[in-house]
Amino acid sequence: MGVRRQQDYGFFGPGSVTWRVWRYPTSVVLGFLRAVVIEELDPHLVASVDQSGQVKQRPKLRYDRTMQYFATVKFGDAESVLRASDTLVKIHSRAVGDDPVTGGRYDANDPDSQLWIHLTAWHSILYTYEVFGPGKLTEAEEAQYWEECARAAEFQTIDPADIPRTRDGVRAYFAAYRPRLVGSEVAQDMMDFLLDASTTVLPERMPAPLRFVFNTIARRAVIATLPRWMRKLGATRQSGLTDRVAIALTRPVVRAVAASTWLQVWALRLASPRTVPILEPVLRGVPPVRPVVREPAEARAQYGITDPREQYAAILAERARQAGPVPYPKHHREELLPFPA
Repeated sequence: MGVRRQQDYGFFGPGSVTWRVWRYPTSVVLGFLRAVVIEELDPHLVASVDQSGQVKQRPKLRYDRTMQYFATVKFGDAESVLRASDTLVKIHSRAVGDDPVTGGRYDANDPDSQLWIHLTAWHSILYTYEVFGPGKLTEAEEAQYWEECARAAEFQTIDPADIPRTRDGVRAYFAAYRPRLVGSEVAQDMMDFLLDASTTVLPERMPAPLRFVFNTIARRAVIATLPRWMRKLGATRQSGLTDRVAIALTRPVVRAVAASTWLQVWALRLASPRTVPILEPVLRGVPPVRPVVREPAEARAQYGITDPREQYAAILAERARQAGPVPYPKHHREELLPFPA
C-alpha cells in the first residue's frame, strides 16, 4: 500500500521547528512517556484518569490514540486537525467530576488543565530532543518553537496569550504550578504504571527478553530527565550514576534510529500504528496535494468548525442551565476519535 498524501501541510509545515523536533524519534516514546508521567502529579488530571479507568483498562490503545492526536495536530492537514480538535472538546465535555484529593471539581476542558497538559507535552518533547538527540536549539529556533506552541494551543480551549514564549517563561510557569502538584498514592501508582513501557508502548508479540531490556532502559532514561523534587513527589527516585548510564545507553540508539527512515517507520508501526498514516508521509518526504501552510481562522471558516474556546463557552452555558452533555460514569468505555486507522 502506498503512502497516503495529506491535503495540505496543516498549520506548521516543513519549515517549522515543530516538525523538526516532534518528528525526531525521541518524541514517540521518551518524550511522550515523560509528559504523561509528569501530568499525573496534577490532582485534577489524575482524578479524571483514575475515575475513567481507561489508562489501565486499555493502555496500548490509549497510548496509540493519544499519539495519534498529537501527530494529527502537528503533521495532519488542516481539516483533520480541526475535526480532531472539535471531537476532543466534545469528548472532554463529559469528563467532569469530583477530585477526592483536593475536594475540587475537575473538568477536562478547563483551560488551566489543558494548559498544563499542553506545556508539559511541548516541554518534554523538546527536552528529550535536547538530551538524547541533536542537542539544544538556537535562541531563534527556540523562540519559533514556543510561538508554534502557542499556535497549537488554538486547537484546545487554551488562550494562546497564556503560552510562555521563552525558556525562562516556561520555567516560571512550572515553578508557579508546582504548589498545585500532589504526590498522592493514586498519582504515584499511575506514574509507576505509565513508566512501564512494556505495558503502555510495546506490542505483546515482542520477545520477552527484548521487552525487559527495552523497558528497563527506557524507564530509567525517562526518570533521568525528571528534576529531583519531581522524582521525590512521584516516588521515582534514581541515583545520578543510573541517570548517566541510562542516558549513555539510550542516546546512540535514538540517533541510530533517527538516521534511518526505515527504522523510524518500523518503530512507529510497533509503538503507535494509528500514527503511521499521519507521520509516514512526513518521514518519507511525500508532499501533500496542496503544499501550503494554513491559517487557523481561514481554515475554520472554510470547514465551518467552531473555535474550541467558543465551544467550551457554549458547554458552560448549557451546564449553567443544568443541560448539556451528561458526565461519563466511572470506568466507562470512551468513544474512539474518528481518525484514520
